[in-house]
Amino acid sequence: MHVVATAGHVDHGKSTLVRALTGMEPDRWAEERRRGMTIDLGYAWTTLPTGETVTFVDVPGHQKFVPNMLAGVGPVPAALLVIAADEGWSRQTQDHVEALSAFGVRDGVLVVTRADLGDGDLAVEEARDRLAGTPLAGLEAVVTSAPTGAGLPELRGALARLAARLPAPAPTPRTRLWVDRVFTVRGAGTVVTGTLGRGSIARDDELLLWSRGEPVRVRQVQSLGRGVERADAVARVAVNLRGTPRDGIRRGDALVAPGWWAGTGAFDARVDWLADRCASHLVLHVGSAAVPVRVRRLGEDTARIRAERTLPLDVGERALLRDPGQQRIVAGLVVLDLEPPPLTRRGAAARRHADLAARPDRPDAAAEITRRGAAARTALTRSGHLAPDAPAPRGTREIAGWYVDAGWWRERTARLAEAVRARAAARPDAPALPREAALRASRLVDGALLSAAADELGLVRDSGGLRDADARPAPADRTESALDAVYARLRADPFDAPGRPELDALGLTLFHLRAAADRGRLCRLDRTVYVHPEAVPLALARLARLPQPFTLSAGRQVLGTSRRVAVPLFELLDRLGHTRSTEEGLRHVVARDGTGD
Repeated sequence: MHVVATAGHVDHGKSTLVRALTGMEPDRWAEERRRGMTIDLGYAWTTLPTGETVTFVDVPGHQKFVPNMLAGVGPVPAALLVIAADEGWSRQTQDHVEALSAFGVRDGVLVVTRADLGDGDLAVEEARDRLAGTPLAGLEAVVTSAPTGAGLPELRGALARLAARLPAPAPTPRTRLWVDRVFTVRGAGTVVTGTLGRGSIARDDELLLWSRGEPVRVRQVQSLGRGVERADAVARVAVNLRGTPRDGIRRGDALVAPGWWAGTGAFDARVDWLADRCASHLVLHVGSAAVPVRVRRLGEDTARIRAERTLPLDVGERALLRDPGQQRIVAGLVVLDLEPPPLTRRGAAARRHADLAARPDRPDAAAEITRRGAAARTALTRSGHLAPDAPAPRGTREIAGWYVDAGWWRERTARLAEAVRARAAARPDAPALPREAALRASRLVDGALLSAAADELGLVRDSGGLRDADARPAPADRTESALDAVYARLRADPFDAPGRPELDALGLTLFHLRAAADRGRLCRLDRTVYVHPEAVPLALARLARLPQPFTLSAGRQVLGTSRRVAVPLFELLDRLGHTRSTEEGLRHVVARDGTGD
C-alpha cells in the first residue's frame, strides 16, 4: 500500500478528484457534504492497473482548517498537489506547498483539475514556475476534469509511476503510529486510525500510549476496511484497542513500540525560517501532533525548541512551526539533537550554534559516536541514529553494548593506565585505585566500559578497586611491626579492637588497616573498628551458647568486648543473616536451616 495526501486551495476539487479515482466518498461528515467543503480529514483508496493500492488522505483546503490539514499531511511520504485550471495558484496552494516542503515531502503528482472550465496547460506552466526552487519542483503533471473523466487514466498511470518510485520502508521494531482520529464502535470499544509510517502492528501486540506512558493491547487491526492479522508501514490502519477509554486518547497522540523510543521535551533543530520575525511561542506540528512550544534562536538557522509535552521523535525528523495568532507557517525544521546541553554560560548559545551548524540533516551514527566519543547502542537506536540490526558504524568498536570511537578509546584507556600507576606509586600500602576515582580519572562514561578497559589493560579488580597485577598491597617495613602487634593482640582476644589513640601511638592509619583487611589479616566492622579475621565464626560460637533471644548487653559480655565493638559486630551479623532482631530489640542466632536456635 502507498499513502498519498491531497493538498491545495479550498474548492479546487480535491475531494471531487478522490471520488472520481476511487468511487468512494472521502467526506465523512454530513455538514461537509451539505456545504461542499472538506472540514476534517477523509480517507479513500483505489487499486491501480498495476495492482498497487493507493490510499488517499483528503485534507481540507480552507485556511481555518490548516491544523487539520497538517495532521493529515505530516505522516505521509507523497502528495497530490491539486490546482484548479480556472483559478490557478492561490493562497492556500502556497501554504500547503510550504507545509509539504517542511515535512520533507519530496514526491507526488501535480494535478490540474476543472480543465473543462479553464486552460489546464496554462495552470501547469504557472505551477511549475511557482514550484521552481522548492523540493516539489519537477513533479509530473496531469490535467484532468473529474466531471468528464478527462485525464483520469493518465492520472492513474502517473500514480502507478509514483508508487514505483516510493521506497519501501525498512522493517523495524520501532513502530510508531500517529493518531489522527479516535472513535468508538459498539461492541468493540475504542478505535484509532492513522498513517502507519514505520514498523508494524499486529493483533494482540502490546503498544505504548505515549501521552500517558501506559501499555495498551491491540484487539483488532483493519486496513482498507477489512480485518488483517498484521499491517506493515506505510499503510492506513484502524486499530481497535482492548479496554482503553476513548477519552484517554486524542488526535496527535502516538502508539509506539515499548522500549524503542526515548522521547524528548526539548531538542535542538536546524530551522528554515519563512518569516523574518515571529513570536517565540509557536505551535510545533509533527506527525499528526500540534504542540505549543517555546523557541529560542541560537543562530541564524538553529534554535532550541521546548515543548509543552514530550514527543517520540527521531534525529533527522522533519516538522514545522506555525504561528496560530497570524495563522501562518513560519518555519520548517529538522531535529538535530534530542539531548541538548544546558545553555547556562555566557556565549553558550553561539557555541551551540557552531556545533549544530556542522551536523548533517540526516542521522549519521558514525559522526555521532565521533562527536560523543562513546554512545550506547540502545541510545543510538532510540534516537534514530542507528537501525536496530545495523552493524557497527565505520571507525568504531563495539564494547559492552557501547560503540566507541577508536581514538577516544585509546586516549581513555591510557588515562586509566596512568591513573592506576600514579595510585600505586603514591600509595604502595593500598595501590588499588577506587572504582569511582578510576571513572573520574579515565573519563569513561560507564562502569561497563571501565571494566572492559581494565580487562584490556590486564588490571586486577579487587575490593579496593583496580591495580596492576604486580602491585600488591604491601605495608611499609616501619608499619609491619605495628601491625604484628595488633595481630598478636587480637589472637589473644579476637574482639579487643584497638582504639584511635592506640592506633595513633603505633603509627597506623586507617589506610594501613584497610590494606590489611584487604589481604584477609583483619575483619573490618566499620570505618575505625577492626577485629580478628575469624571474628564472625568465633562470635557465633559464643553467642549460640546464650539463652535465645539475648540482649545486646548479654552478647557483649559473652564476647568480652565493649559496646564500641559489639554494636557494629552485631550489625554485621544481621547483614550476613547469622542473627536476627526481634520487635523487642533482642537478637537470636539463626540456625543453618534459617530458623532461630
